[in-house]
Amino acid sequence: MNNIAAHPINKRWPAKNPEVIQLYSFPTPNGVKASIMLEEIGLEYQTHKVSLMGDVNTPEFLSLNPNNKIPAIIDPNGPDGEPLVLFESGAILIYLADKTGKLLPKSGAERYETLQWLMFQMGGIGPMFGQLGYFYKFAGSEIEDERPVERYLGETKRLLNVVEKQLEGKDWITGTYSIADIAIAPWLFALNYYGAREEVEWDSYKNAVAYVDRFFQRPAVDRGKNIPPMED
Repeated sequence: MNNIAAHPINKRWPAKNPEVIQLYSFPTPNGVKASIMLEEIGLEYQTHKVSLMGDVNTPEFLSLNPNNKIPAIIDPNGPDGEPLVLFESGAILIYLADKTGKLLPKSGAERYETLQWLMFQMGGIGPMFGQLGYFYKFAGSEIEDERPVERYLGETKRLLNVVEKQLEGKDWITGTYSIADIAIAPWLFALNYYGAREEVEWDSYKNAVAYVDRFFQRPAVDRGKNIPPMED
């Protein structure tokens, strides 16, 4: 693909300016990782709203991400000047950080510490909190068996304790603002959307509460937290 305008995704979401990064997303905790990152690093981009109930299963979107999940991007100026299609929010964060030299150390122990906490969110917080949302608020809440909710409430609290301890004496998860924070903080905030803050005793995690407040006070986060807008 040497011309992003030729990609099948354009049949449904045409690129108005194919010279800039194209973001296909929805403002979920995973989706806003990409938009917040793009706002933080200052790269020009065009947004396309991809709904979670229908759009992600269309042939056009599956041509971009066969795993039918948001976010995904096309960068017309990828490695070696060639266009790059990329999905998985963690991979997008790493790529954009490496592309711009921002929010991820280029080498050394600090780089791997940052990636460690990014993977902690990808493999722990995201899946566990997401399952809590399903069984506590959404369709799974109709299940009479209480064990699924108990399981994911327990895991959520365990993960919150890890975050709480890591933030002791720090403003940010590694001490310096990075892609790890862009990954973690939106998922902590999602507990409010799930209506589960009281259930997990959110207010008892003083470091985490201050951390999320601090995160959403950043101008780039404020701009990116609802991109693309949930409601037109």
